[in-house]
Amino acid sequence: MRFTRAGALFAAALMATSLGLTACSSDDGADAGIVTVNGGEPQNSLVPTNTNENMGGRVVDRLFAGLKYYDANGKAHNEVAESIESPDRKNYKITIKSGWKFTDGSPVTAKSFVDAWNFGALATNAQLQNYVFAAIVGFDDVQAEKPVAQTMSGLKVVDDRTFTVALKQPSIDFELGLGFHPFFPLPEAAFKDPKAFGENPIGNGPYKFARQGAWEHNVKIDLAANPDYKGGRVPKNKGLRFVMYQSFDTAYQDLLAGNLDALDVIPDSAMTSFEKDLGERAIKKPIAYKAALGIQPSVPHFGGAEGVLRRKAISMAINREQICRNIFNGTRIPSLDFTARTLPGYNDTLPGNESLKYKPEEAKKLWAEADALSPWSGRYEIAYNSDGGHQAWVEATANSIKNTLGIEAIGTPYPTFKSIRDAIVGKTIGKAFRHGWQGDYPTMLQFLTSQYYSFSGTNSVKYDSKEFDGLLNAALAASSEEESNKIVAQAQALLFKDMADIPMFDYVAAAGRSDKVKKAELTWNGLFSFEGIEK
Repeated sequence: MRFTRAGALFAAALMATSLGLTACSSDDGADAGIVTVNGGEPQNSLVPTNTNENMGGRVVDRLFAGLKYYDANGKAHNEVAESIESPDRKNYKITIKSGWKFTDGSPVTAKSFVDAWNFGALATNAQLQNYVFAAIVGFDDVQAEKPVAQTMSGLKVVDDRTFTVALKQPSIDFELGLGFHPFFPLPEAAFKDPKAFGENPIGNGPYKFARQGAWEHNVKIDLAANPDYKGGRVPKNKGLRFVMYQSFDTAYQDLLAGNLDALDVIPDSAMTSFEKDLGERAIKKPIAYKAALGIQPSVPHFGGAEGVLRRKAISMAINREQICRNIFNGTRIPSLDFTARTLPGYNDTLPGNESLKYKPEEAKKLWAEADALSPWSGRYEIAYNSDGGHQAWVEATANSIKNTLGIEAIGTPYPTFKSIRDAIVGKTIGKAFRHGWQGDYPTMLQFLTSQYYSFSGTNSVKYDSKEFDGLLNAALAASSEEESNKIVAQAQALLFKDMADIPMFDYVAAAGRSDKVKKAELTWNGLFSFEGIEK
């Protein structure tokens, strides 16, 4: 679903900023029926097509309703859609239900979807999630450096409740992905001033902003249940308060004290004790989330053939098993691919995944081969956000690299998730960085298209391979899941050949609820089913 801040959760995945509320009670001033949960400062304003990280995504998904929604197990259900018809998985007729409206009273129509998708796809709007529209006819025209069209020709409004979608080729993932938040509808108000809209969004989801200015930056975001919501995610609470913490240790202490109702990230310091501390209120669950070490090819020594050798050497210099055992107490599992092992079609025998095993002698050999191309200079830095609980594992990783390769390797903290994401997106990071991905809908293709398509706004490592793009296109166009999974395996083998990224861990979520909460369930991707939290 998105990049994540958290180091001890799973995701999407991906993370909380905070300059305030580090010691005071998180539910000060909150109604007894309001559920307080951990959150963080979103990277950008809350516009669905420009939200590609966990802290903004968890709020956006509460404020809006799409054609579909995903239940706790990742199964898709129609939400605003009455029907989605396609004879060939290429041409779609979509009919929406009547009676839906945005919280400003305006109706949700077919045009609300078409206008939102066109806004998200247009290059001049620079939306981070624009890649999701790539399959639609006319996307290339609106994505040109100088767009030759303002709207995609493959989208047509038929009437208030009906629109059609023409894809460039059949897609095995398109309909399933229609619950992903870039596909949400937007009211007319959104297009007049998108940035201002994102500060006080007007949605059609199970919650709404509790008041104008409910987003107190770096402090909290308050949501109230939306009485006009007509979908299948009706809240079982009066509202949500997303509290922004500087430290998960502080959040955990608030959870134990009953001042925080639900926490989806148990800090490293409590990994060995949280199940005893919380008893039946402790939660552990394998989830669709991965962590990785990325580095952009513009960083010295990491471009071209030299970069491939160095990334492979670094990967094999990391003792993932030891880090998982000593730091995470079984809540991380060493990665064996570029997706997550809980996803359908997962394959742990991919060609090239031996690069993810600890092989110190092979690592030294590859590093020497890279030195023959260009002698190493400088130090290997791994950037991480201090507010995400990453310090321990990043430093352990740096030590493993240092001890194996005999180079200087260190962790470099950034104060907040937002600050590190801004540097990555702006291509000013200049060093390696930890990043993670939390699933938005349960397919391997969603992990791969979002992060490694050459044109994706969420391609943090700036991987650019037309061959890989072609394999993803073929996997999407496959006639069956089995055939698609075979092509996905070929695509991942190419990722290993190029060592586009350095996968680290798959997550087992460690979370908990307070003694004030009767029910709090984690979903397939590691977030709480927020609508279902009951006090």
